[in-house]
Order: sequence, then C-alpha cells, then structure tokens
Amino acid sequence: MSTGTNTGTPAPVTPHVLDNPAWAALSGAHAVFAERAGAHAARYAPDVAPFSALADPADPRSWAGLRSLTGADGVVALAGVLTPPDGWETVGSVEGVQLVDTSLRAEPAPEAVRLGPDDVPEVLELIALTKPGPFLPRTVELGTYLGIRDRGRLVAMAGERLRPPGWTEISAVCTRPGYRGRGLATRLVRAVAAGIRERGDVPFLHTAASNRDAVRLYESIGFTVRRRPFFMALRPPGAPGNTAAKFS
Repeated sequence: MSTGTNTGTPAPVTPHVLDNPAWAALSGAHAVFAERAGAHAARYAPDVAPFSALADPADPRSWAGLRSLTGADGVVALAGVLTPPDGWETVGSVEGVQLVDTSLRAEPAPEAVRLGPDDVPEVLELIALTKPGPFLPRTVELGTYLGIRDRGRLVAMAGERLRPPGWTEISAVCTRPGYRGRGLATRLVRAVAAGIRERGDVPFLHTAASNRDAVRLYESIGFTVRRRPFFMALRPPGAPGNTAAKFS
C-alpha cells in the first residue's frame, strides 16, 4: 500500500529570469530608470530605452497598467508576447534570438575606450548608420559602453543594456562600414563580457533571427541559442494611429 503524497498534479514551473528580462531589470538594477504602474507593468524612461514590460502577460491587470503607461506616441514595445488582448493592435513584429554565454573567451581590449554622455552624439551617428537596434540619448547610462576609435573617429562599439539578476545583456554591437572584417566587434564583445563576469553576472544578448550571420558569429565565439522571442510594437485601444514600430 502506497503512503506517498503525489496527487498526480505537476508542480508549477518557475519562469526563468531571461523569459522576462526587461521586467526583471526594471524591478532590480534598473529600477532607477523605471516608470511603473503598480506591481503589474513598467517601462523605461522614454529617453533611456523603448522597452515596456509586464509582470504577468496572462494577467489583465498587467495590460491595464501598461495602457496607463503608454506614451504620447501610443505605441509600446514588448518582448515575448505572441497574442495581445483584444483591442491591442500589432504595428510591428520581429522574431529574435536570445543567446547566452556558455564558452565565451572574455578578455579586455586595450584599445577600447569607455563611452559616456559626452560621446552620445557620435554614438547616435554610428547607431543611425549601422542600425544594431534602438539606442536613445540616455541609453549609455544603462551600463558600460566601450568603443574603438581610429584617428579619433568612433568606428565600433558595444555595451550593456538589460540587467536582470545574475545576467547582463550585451547590446549595440556595431562596426562602421569600411572597418568590418577586422574583428573589432568581437574584441568589444569579449571586453564587455569581461566586465560583466567581473561582477559575477553571465553575459547574454539578442539579435534578429533574420540576421543569420550574427547568430553564427555569436555561436562561433561561445554563445548558445536559448530561445526565440518575438519583439512586438503594440498600440493599445484608443491610441492614435500612424505610428512606426520602434525596432529600427
């Protein structure tokens, strides 16, 4: 006769922190940058990053909170949500790839320089030219950003963005045309990762699934694909129309 207590009901699965990294970051290391709707929704300050986050995408209170945070442009950027509630309009969607460091050789890059607020005009010019993803006037405040210069001109950069507990995202990896093929981006990724590991975090990153060359490069230097989230731009009910998506 069995005396066990197993009822046959599976134990609830605890979500991984990287399944909702923006919410985890805005609730932790990046709380100083957060605009919140109680305990259910948050977003980065509009001049820091375009991302919003839900505590629980299955909870209607999270969506109500997100609606209250919608800015003047009437669009919010979310990751990992496939089916928004009725009334929310999808105005842009990009399939992404999330990769985590499993065997990256992290090491400093002696030629790299720290980028700060005074460098933002040059950074924004390089971002506009290379389009690695969204970067706003205060994004540089989210973490360490490193650049490589040639005769004073910024030609490559990479840095830190989301910081969920125990992890730090490497982002804004880009190289000016004419300087590609020299390994500058790889050296910067290794250098940013070295700083992340020094404080005990694990590097991770995102890229577009369509950017197969980038995925292959990251895998070749020690990253492993973990999941494929969708990045979506959504317009809430009643918001003004004719607004472009936020992923360029």
